[in-house]
Amino acid sequence: MKLKELCTDERPREKMIEKGASSLSNAELLAIMLRTGTENMNVVEVARHMLKECDGKLEMLAGMSVENICRFKGVGPSKAVTLAAAFELGRRYAAESDNLTRLRLSSPKEVFRLMYPVLRDVGHEECWTLFTNKTNIFIGKDRLSSGGEDATVIDNRMIIRRAIERKAAGVILVHNHPSGTALPSAADISQTRQLQNALKTCGLSLIDHVIIGKGCYYSFNDESLSES
Repeated sequence: MKLKELCTDERPREKMIEKGASSLSNAELLAIMLRTGTENMNVVEVARHMLKECDGKLEMLAGMSVENICRFKGVGPSKAVTLAAAFELGRRYAAESDNLTRLRLSSPKEVFRLMYPVLRDVGHEECWTLFTNKTNIFIGKDRLSSGGEDATVIDNRMIIRRAIERKAAGVILVHNHPSGTALPSAADISQTRQLQNALKTCGLSLIDHVIIGKGCYYSFNDESLSES
């Protein structure tokens, strides 16, 4: 059935105008960005097929490259770029800290809640630094580096400079493991100790190093590895 043959309540654009974006299903929201379907499927059916191939999870679709999105029937480069851009905007929105004033990062669980939306769909390692004041109130964050599939670079001097610029008292290091496991590598352990020592020389504290995997995290503070 063609989209124009559906009743108004079943057309995503009209439904969104009348009832708001929250009333739409994931497939309907995707359909709005896809705009058109194929000869045999209307755009909503194309969107449903995409979600079915991703086990119904937006997370899987959001983590795909433009090239992989193009492999879906009825999705060319233009549509794939639109979808990838929308997911990237979502990640950047999640990364903004304007609505995080007075957030206290008192546990690795709070760090995970803050950073998981930013890092969960990223297919390469990224390293972020979170900055806090003396009472662990969150005062900002920076993306320190973006690396390959299994490595990223930690620049201790850059972290110290940015912490001083922000007048921070504490630093929390966060990076992701695209493989899904959150267990630290030997390099992770070594870099954590080096950063801890470097911060101490400048009167700063490494509060924690949190590694984020798929739906899980590892806290160096919880495991006391940074002190061993």
